[in-house]
Amino acid sequence: MTAIAYRTADVDGVEVFYREAGSVSAPALLLLHGFPSSSHMFRDLIPLLADRFHLIAPDLPGFGRSGAPSRDTFAYSFDHLAQVIDRFTEVIGLKRFAIYVFDYGAPVGWRIASKNPQRISAIITQNGNAYEEGLSEGWTPIQKYWQEPTQANRDALRALLKPDFTRLQYEHGVADPTRVSPDGWSLDDYYLSRPGNDEIQLDLFLDYANNVARYPQFQAYFRAHQPPLLAIWGKNDPFFLPAGAEAFRRDIPAADIRFLDTGHFALETHAQEIGTAIHAFLDARGAP
Repeated sequence: MTAIAYRTADVDGVEVFYREAGSVSAPALLLLHGFPSSSHMFRDLIPLLADRFHLIAPDLPGFGRSGAPSRDTFAYSFDHLAQVIDRFTEVIGLKRFAIYVFDYGAPVGWRIASKNPQRISAIITQNGNAYEEGLSEGWTPIQKYWQEPTQANRDALRALLKPDFTRLQYEHGVADPTRVSPDGWSLDDYYLSRPGNDEIQLDLFLDYANNVARYPQFQAYFRAHQPPLLAIWGKNDPFFLPAGAEAFRRDIPAADIRFLDTGHFALETHAQEIGTAIHAFLDARGAP
């Protein structure tokens, strides 16, 4: 059995919950979750990697068991989330580490990596996008909100916070939905239903436009620093298309691109395959 510790860290007044496993003397791997999930999404992957790596999986502010400060005192933007997580790595003493990014974890991770390229030893991106061609038509309602940030367009996105949509994110594109545990989407729905969390999520939907605007900066980081990168993608993802994975080779020619016959939450069905790929990828490149 893998020993996993469940901890919290005070990051300049924001409580960050995180899961930790593996020897602190082993190479570090920071696991960054996406919407609408939490570090719970890594529950199957952590035991597969803990023999070789020091694993740290935080919940982003406003997600999971991390603090959700009032919107009056805390700006829910991706810049701010990245600042908190970057500072979190300093608070817990991470010096140099690889990152695993998924969905919202990607723009957080890209900001940390481009600010501190010397600290990043390798990148695993699992449906973590950095290219406009990776955005599917599933983004159309959110893009409408970017273009016209009216209350009506904001309210139209509340359907994306409902249980039916959460479950769709887990099951869409999965060949056998019986392999998808209901625990994941049920826990996500619990956190989404907390008072005020809907407004936090709607703020982040609006701010996601700034991630797309910064794609050229993130791509410049890839070109300049050539981090070892594995893109392992659920090819049936309704939000982030396979073209987004292929695009990494444009800036990192040596990028390892792999596709899995599953959807957005690929770890729900393919944790073993992803764990094996991570071992092989890092072994082949001598990283982290």
